[in-house]
Amino acid sequence: MSFRPWKRTRNRLRLAFLLACASIPAFAIASEYHGQVLFNGLPVPGATVTATQGAKKVVVTSDGLGNYSFPDLADGSWTIEVAMLCFEPAKQAVAIAPNAPPAKWELKLLPVAQLLAIANAPKPAPEPVLNARAAAPKGDAPKPGSAPEMPKPPTDASDGFLINGTTSNAATSKYALAQAFGNTRSSKNLYNGSLALHLDNSFFDAKPYSLTGLNTPKPSYNRVTGVFTFGGPLNIPHLMPHGPNVFLAYEWTRDRTDTALSGLVPDAAERNGDFSGETNALGQPIVVYNPATGQPFPGDAVPVSPQAQALLNLYPLPNLAGSTLYNDTHDDALQSRLDRNIGRRDQVYGGFSFESSRASAANLFGFVDKTDTLGMDMNVNSVHRFGRELFGTTGFRFSRLRTLIAPYFEDRQNISGAAGINGNLQDASNWGPPSLTFSSGTAGLSDANSTFNRNRTDALSESVSYTRGRHNLTLGGEFRREEFNVLSQQNPRGTFTFTGAATAATVNGTTTGGSDIADFLLGVPDTSAVAFGNADKYLRQSVYAAFLTDDWRLRPELTLNVGVRWEYGAPITELKNRLVNLDAASQFSAVAPVLASSPIGTLTGDHLPTSLIRPDKRGFEPRLGLSWRPIPGSTLVVRAGYGIYDDTSIYESTALAMAQQAPLSQSLSVQNSAACPLSLANGFIPCASITSDTFAVDPNLRVGYAQTWQLSAQRDLPAALVATATYLGVKGTRGTQEFLPNTYPIGAPNPCPTCPAGFAFRTSGGDSKRESAQLQLRRRLRSGFTASLQYTYSKSVDDDAMLGGQGPNAAGLTQTSTPATAQIAQNWLDLKAERSLSSFDQRHLLNAQLQYTSGMGKGGGTLLSGWRGTLLKEWTIVTQITAGSGLPETPVYLAAVPGTGFTGSIRPNRTGTSLYAAPSGLHLNPAAYAAPTTGQWGTAGRNSIEGPDQFSLNTSFARTFRLKDHFNLDVRLDSTNLLNHVVFTSWNTMVNGTTFGLPASANAMRSTQLTARLRY
Repeated sequence: MSFRPWKRTRNRLRLAFLLACASIPAFAIASEYHGQVLFNGLPVPGATVTATQGAKKVVVTSDGLGNYSFPDLADGSWTIEVAMLCFEPAKQAVAIAPNAPPAKWELKLLPVAQLLAIANAPKPAPEPVLNARAAAPKGDAPKPGSAPEMPKPPTDASDGFLINGTTSNAATSKYALAQAFGNTRSSKNLYNGSLALHLDNSFFDAKPYSLTGLNTPKPSYNRVTGVFTFGGPLNIPHLMPHGPNVFLAYEWTRDRTDTALSGLVPDAAERNGDFSGETNALGQPIVVYNPATGQPFPGDAVPVSPQAQALLNLYPLPNLAGSTLYNDTHDDALQSRLDRNIGRRDQVYGGFSFESSRASAANLFGFVDKTDTLGMDMNVNSVHRFGRELFGTTGFRFSRLRTLIAPYFEDRQNISGAAGINGNLQDASNWGPPSLTFSSGTAGLSDANSTFNRNRTDALSESVSYTRGRHNLTLGGEFRREEFNVLSQQNPRGTFTFTGAATAATVNGTTTGGSDIADFLLGVPDTSAVAFGNADKYLRQSVYAAFLTDDWRLRPELTLNVGVRWEYGAPITELKNRLVNLDAASQFSAVAPVLASSPIGTLTGDHLPTSLIRPDKRGFEPRLGLSWRPIPGSTLVVRAGYGIYDDTSIYESTALAMAQQAPLSQSLSVQNSAACPLSLANGFIPCASITSDTFAVDPNLRVGYAQTWQLSAQRDLPAALVATATYLGVKGTRGTQEFLPNTYPIGAPNPCPTCPAGFAFRTSGGDSKRESAQLQLRRRLRSGFTASLQYTYSKSVDDDAMLGGQGPNAAGLTQTSTPATAQIAQNWLDLKAERSLSSFDQRHLLNAQLQYTSGMGKGGGTLLSGWRGTLLKEWTIVTQITAGSGLPETPVYLAAVPGTGFTGSIRPNRTGTSLYAAPSGLHLNPAAYAAPTTGQWGTAGRNSIEGPDQFSLNTSFARTFRLKDHFNLDVRLDSTNLLNHVVFTSWNTMVNGTTFGLPASANAMRSTQLTARLRY
């Protein structure tokens, strides 16, 4: 038997086997390829994207954001085609590889003739689907063995409540930067960029509104902004032929503006001490009493003290023209992003941004302060695919902000020393005048404080995503270390407040007469405050967070997002333990300083951490989101959500206040009295009845939190309309409250003369609630026209010193060098009386937006050609209209709280007269309020005045001119307050001032800005 045929066959089989083995890698290697479909920069959902390679064809559909993804295309050459009804098909050959950049497809609308033909033609048969997973409904589970996509963050926060941060967190997904690097250019032209120029000049602007009714000159300004962008692969031949995708943007701004500032200043008669013609807010003559004798000054002529004369010289004379004051701003900003695929399993992306700003600002007195800020931010993120269903993301972020403020008189002139004012800080860096506050509405004298701050944040995050069946689980955590390095004084030059108390008299138990300007000229303030020492403060905080979420697709029409987040922000400490709190006995019968260097209370024996505030680690935040289509085949979509969110923003302002306390620094807030006489010459003297510290905080301060719930329903209507109804509720708990212990009403006897006073105490007993109903009607783009109309009805109430008191209410730390101002309760024994409308309560709000693009649609001039088509087509006009009711404001009776140096927390009495039946020339009726009854607190409520209604109308015109060789020129003209309509922003609400009921400020009048951008 011959074996040669068998040997020959066996060798052939071996060769075929070897060839097959050699070819296996070419078939096994697969890469993910994704991109986005757009039309005029807007996402196109529902577009069919087909990938073809020989006889192979894979089809997917773009989602609601226009994004599509092929998770496992074999490496090699493929033809990608994007098709959408009424648009021209787009086709391009691409090379699928692990480092293939994302694509961005810009569709073009078909001519009208073809659109009409399509409308009259029968519907084509559906394309056969070869990729069942990509074409399956959103709620279906992936097929076993299919490769899932990398997890994406929620596309809209309104669809549910986020568990692992915000939609702006670039570290949540590899798709966060993908849109910046996509392109549809050939391999010979993979780069894109733009040049933009913004020109803003006062020539076309309207004159500012004059609150005084006198002719106000229009300030001139020139503002130039240049922008340069560049994007594409960073390929270096022979060194880095397949480099990362990079995007760079640089912005350059130069602004010079002269300002026309208005303010109430002493007239010539007042400067000479002549008050014979002065009247109060009701038009009644003012009588000025001599505080030494209790009798009226003869002829109402008041002598002027040397200190008052020196400060009075800083005030400008009443005038109409004045001198030209300039504000200069120089801004430079750089942004960059980088994206790189490494093999088939890894991707690295990140960014770096840099901003430098140099600005000078002049105030009413001609003081020009300079501010120099320098900030940078860097983030690096890595995504690794462990398997077909498991992904890990690691991120690091670093940011730094430096702020330098140089006041006008720094190293220039010692105003306080030359005026003979003693007791404040008079080193060269803080030279200048003390701050002056007047109850009549006279412009307060002020200047900035010398500041040199360096804030830094280092953050590390890690998350793991696992997809199994209908579940998409994400587990992650974050650590953030924050540094606030502050070199500044809280109130180094001091503050004097004048209320007219010194030149007033009591007749038959009623206070009469008095003038705050007369008090100032005599050199007798009602209160004084100062705080300096311990200038350098090094605050530190660590923040921890962990979260677990499950995006659970129960059914094709029902998706749940369930999770929990734990967040803990440690109370801020000072690097050298230089913090001071007050250890308070029961009912504040006694207080004693407690230092972070020895945190044991001498009165209570409490052992405290070095932050002097006990940590609150109970920050568990459950969250639930739901998206449901209750009727199959209907466009009705119901969304609902519930979540809890912590707010740790109180810690920095609290730590800054504790760092400016005795015995580490000098701090006081005192009231003028027979036992503690104050003057401009010697106004910063400690008094035995007032503590040397002005601030204290509850060592058991709890972190406040907000419960948020939402329900919305959305449905398509005829005529391309979409209607959405939304209900939103927010309940805040453990909000910040602030009060003055051991205080009493004006004229009442001191209930506890031996009890300490003169300090504000911060605790966490406040709460808030806001409910709103919103109805939105939106018209989808049709024939070049789209519009939206949204109405919101809401009501907000609170007794929170920070929330309703206009303090910090954001979920983040401030960057200021001084503590945020909280609204102090009027009666420390009745904090419930502070419950009122919130300062941001806007009962009615209407928003409308209209957009029209010419040359679109059958009746929109699409068939126009020649010079008419060139001139009239493709212009986009956008108009935004906002109208809303006024915001609440609080009536204030400016007077010192007895036993303290605090002012601004006392409210007047309501008289029963209509507040809005105002006399001619006023918007509020002064007769509606009166001074508080002797021995009682004011009866007027907090935030009980409705501010002026709000309205704005802004318009923009834009067009893109298509030039040769991939060049496009964008031209845009923006106009704010197009109708030049005057809108007052607030009223003067100081009832014992001469300007009560007048507008405090007005919005900016019409302004115009021209922008040009060249893209390639």
